[in-house]
Amino acid sequence: MEKRLLGRSGLRVSRMALGTLSWGGDTDAEEAASQLVAFIDAGGTLVDTADIYCEGESERVLGSLLGDLVPREDVVVATKAVARRTDGPFGGGASRGALLTALDGSLKRLGTDHIDLWQLHAWDGCVPLAETLAALEYAVTSGKVRYVGVSNYSGWQLATAATTAAAAAPIVSTQMEYSLLERGVDREVVPAAEHHGIGLLPWAPLGRGVLTGKYRTGTPADSRGASSGMLAGYVEHHRTDRAARIVQAVATAADGLGTSPLAVALAWVRDRPGVVAPIVGARDTGQLTGSLTAEEITLPPAIRSALDDVSSIQVGYPERWPH
Repeated sequence: MEKRLLGRSGLRVSRMALGTLSWGGDTDAEEAASQLVAFIDAGGTLVDTADIYCEGESERVLGSLLGDLVPREDVVVATKAVARRTDGPFGGGASRGALLTALDGSLKRLGTDHIDLWQLHAWDGCVPLAETLAALEYAVTSGKVRYVGVSNYSGWQLATAATTAAAAAPIVSTQMEYSLLERGVDREVVPAAEHHGIGLLPWAPLGRGVLTGKYRTGTPADSRGASSGMLAGYVEHHRTDRAARIVQAVATAADGLGTSPLAVALAWVRDRPGVVAPIVGARDTGQLTGSLTAEEITLPPAIRSALDDVSSIQVGYPERWPH
């Protein structure tokens, strides 16, 4: 798998990342081990988790596999903090106390002495940014963290953090939802990231599963869309008339290239300006193997242009000024 530098940092990562949102929940330890081995064998290095995924079980499962199953030094471990884990005074948020408490918890669950990429899961408007960034600087200078990034920041939030961060702990990445179905980041976030040398790590690069085409004729019984509660709504967000047109275009491109819609959708977002590595999660190893086939695909300019057009969003004043 091809490697890319993460923003303007010296951290080199695989151009696809493995997501672990369901590890310790729907994905048990045995299946997680199978996925991790398949990913590493394919040349992958970047594995993304968070302190709140499955109430910390995702980190625990990943930690249990490092060292015994795959060498720790072969994995770029990325995790996140800020989301609320408990009701206590340090149970969430971006204050110094909450962040450093979260960091110690992640290190313990992961069974490692350092995190390669530590990310702020969301903006916290209740905490002075200087306090948050000082905690990131401490995390790096203490040796507990190698690099820092953010997630789900708007354009102005990202630019503010980038220009305020200490030289010892620059913001090197931002994790955002980005796909053919969700291109809102093209307005402000992508330009800000490119200007400040910040690498983009897209989450939900397959449009929450919709771009695979699995929902074109209904809702498969074993899919997230068929589940109860939050996950069904998570998928339903992208089941629109606009999405149907885009999914059809992706399917047409896939037929022409002799590959899957999944591979086409991943290849499109992977090679967008500023993107370093889309984050792919999988229900099982077979599904992950399908995502890994995207490594073999480079979209021809004509197909890329057609997908750009069918998925385009309105961008006007002030993002494109002067006209």
